[in-house]
Amino acid sequence: MKYLVEVEKGKDGEGGRPSVGPTYRSVWAKDGFPSPAPGMETCWDVFRMSVQRYPDNPMLGRREIVNGKAGKYDWLTYNQVYDSVMKVGASIRSTGVEKGGRCGIYGVNSPEWIMTMEACNAHGVYCVPLYDTLGAGAIEFIICHAEVQIVFVEEKKIVEVLKTFPTTTKYLRTIVSFGKVTPEQKEEVEKSGLSIHSWDEFKLLGNNQQFDLPEIKSTDICTIMYTSGTTGDPKGVMMSNDSIVKFIAGADVLLSSASTELYEGDVYLSYLPLAHMFDRVIEELLISHGASIGFWRGDIKALVEDIQALKPTIFCAVPRVLDRIYSGLQEKISSGGFLKQTMFNFAYNIKLRNMGKGQKHEDAAAVFDKIVFKKVKEGLGGNVRIVLSGAAPLAAHVESFLRVVTCAHVIQGYGLTETCAGTFVSIPNEFSMLGTVGPPVPNVDVRLESVPEMGYDALSSTPRGEVCIKGSTLFSGYYKREDLTEEVMVDGWFHTGDVGEWQPDGSLKIIDRKKNIFKLSQGEYVAVENLESIYGLVSAIDSIWVYGNSFESFLVAVINPSKQALEHWAEENGVTGDFTALCENPKAKEYMLGELTKIAKAKKLKGFEFIKSVHLDPVPFDMERDLLTPTYKKKRPQLLKYYKSVIDGLYESAK
Repeated sequence: MKYLVEVEKGKDGEGGRPSVGPTYRSVWAKDGFPSPAPGMETCWDVFRMSVQRYPDNPMLGRREIVNGKAGKYDWLTYNQVYDSVMKVGASIRSTGVEKGGRCGIYGVNSPEWIMTMEACNAHGVYCVPLYDTLGAGAIEFIICHAEVQIVFVEEKKIVEVLKTFPTTTKYLRTIVSFGKVTPEQKEEVEKSGLSIHSWDEFKLLGNNQQFDLPEIKSTDICTIMYTSGTTGDPKGVMMSNDSIVKFIAGADVLLSSASTELYEGDVYLSYLPLAHMFDRVIEELLISHGASIGFWRGDIKALVEDIQALKPTIFCAVPRVLDRIYSGLQEKISSGGFLKQTMFNFAYNIKLRNMGKGQKHEDAAAVFDKIVFKKVKEGLGGNVRIVLSGAAPLAAHVESFLRVVTCAHVIQGYGLTETCAGTFVSIPNEFSMLGTVGPPVPNVDVRLESVPEMGYDALSSTPRGEVCIKGSTLFSGYYKREDLTEEVMVDGWFHTGDVGEWQPDGSLKIIDRKKNIFKLSQGEYVAVENLESIYGLVSAIDSIWVYGNSFESFLVAVINPSKQALEHWAEENGVTGDFTALCENPKAKEYMLGELTKIAKAKKLKGFEFIKSVHLDPVPFDMERDLLTPTYKKKRPQLLKYYKSVIDGLYESAK
C-alpha cells in the first residue's frame, strides 16, 4: 500500500476476542513519529513562539461595522493579542482561579474567544468550551460536571447562563461578558453572590497584581472538550497539551510531504465552532505558522459575504456547508442557459477526466480554470488553495465536483474529539482517494478489528473492521468517567466505533458504524449507516434516516428531499403544488420509493434491506429540534421520538 507501512502483523482472535488486522502507520512515519519543534511542548509555547517569530503579523481580525454595515477586516497583530492575553490571564488569576482550575467559554468564535483560550493556556487553566448549539440543560450540566469557576460569555448568551442559576452558583464565581453588561444583569448576578464584568472592565482587574506563569508540563490537561453525543449526557474529553502539539508536528510533516505547506501569509475563516476539537486544532496549527484568522459575524446567511471580504486561503467546512455550496452552484449552472451549460459541462468533463488520469488539478485544464471555473473560485474569495472537509462523510459526487470547479485541493479528513480531530486525511492530487478519508496522519498507529456479528473481517482480502487507533494524540480519558474510558480504551487502543475498509493505496473508507446495527423480526442484522450512505447516493435526496426494529420485518425511512430535484420531477410530470404540498403528494412518495429501489437493485442489496415505505419531510433534520448533533450526526433515539407517529403510520400503511 503506497501510503502505509506495516509495523505489526495481524492475528486471529484468542479467547473469544475478535481477530485484528495488521498495524499500519503513515509512510512518512516509517522512521518514527515526528517530534514537535524544539521548545514547543505546550499550547502556550505554540502561541508564545509565534509571537516571537511573527510579532507584527495580523493574527485576529473582525469586520468593522460602519453605520450598521459590515466593512473591511480590522486586525490585531500577534504582539497586540499577546498584550491582551497577558492582561486577561492576570485578571483570571486575580479572581482566585489557579493552575488546574476550570474556565468556561460560551459563544460564537471571536477574537475574545481565542484570547481567553490563550490566557488559559498560559496559566495552566483547563479551557472548557460550552456548546453554543446546545440548550441550557447542557450548559448547566457542563458547568456543574466540570466545576467551572469562571465563564466568559458572548453578550447575547448571558441570559442563557443566568437560566442555570441557582444550580451552577455552587461552582461559578465570576462571569465575564465578551461585550457589555446591563445594570439588570449585574443586579441579578450580584444577588446570587457572584460578580460579573464587561470585557474591557475585566481586563483591568489584574492590573496591579503580578502573577508568574506556572510551570506547565506537556502531559498536563489543556482542555476538557465535551462531546455532544448521540445519547445521554455530554462526555468530557480530556486533551493534554502533548496531544495537540503532537498533532501539529504530524500535520506539518504530512502537509510538507504533500507539497501543501502552511505559510505565515495564510488566511483562515473562523466559523466552525471553536467548541469542537476540529476547529480548535486547525486554529492552533495556523497560529503555529503565524497565519491570520478572520472571524465570521455569526450569521450563516452572511457567511458568503464574509468569505468575499476576507479572501481566505484555507477553508474548512463540514459536509452540510459544502452540500449547500454544491446545490447553489448546480442551480446557477442549470439557470445559465443552453450555451453556458454546454460550455461548463464540456470543461468539467475534460478536467475531471484528466484529473482521473493522475494530472494535478492545476494542470488538468488550466485554460478552463481561467475562463470557466474562475467565477467559482472568486465565489470563495479568489484565494482558496485548500478546502478541508471533516466531522461527517462528504458525498463522493459533491467531493469530485468541488475538486474540479474550486481550483483548489479539496481533501477529506476523519477523526474524533478523542483522537484530537485529525487522524486521517486524503492526499492532495490523489484522485483515487475520492470518497475516502485518506491514509493516517504520521503520528498514530492504526489497525482494524473484526466485527463478526456484522460480517466484517479484518484479515480478509478486502480488510474491513472497527477502526482502532493508538498514539500520543489520543485523549487522556473522560473526565470523572473511568468506566466509559475503559470501554473504549483496550490495551492502549482507542476503539472508534466506526467501521473502515482499507483501499489498495492505503487510504481508508468509512463504511459503517458498529453500534448502529439492529435485528429485524426474521433475525436478519441491518447495518443502518451503510444503507443510508447507499440510499444517500440518490440525487433527489438531501438526507435520509432509515428505521427498522426487531418487531418488524422490513425497513421504512424519513427523507429530506432535494427541493430542486422534486420540483423538477413535478414539472416534468404535471404535478402541481408548492414544495410542502409535493412532499405530501402520494405520487411524489411513489417516485422517491422507485428511486430508492433502483439504487438498492444496482448495489445488489438484500431483499430485507429494501425500503418499503417513506415519509417526505420538507423541513431538514436540524439541531433546533435536537435531531442532529453539532457535527451533523443523526441522533437516532431523538429522531424516533420526534417521528414516532409517522413511523407507526408508515408501518400501518405498508402492511
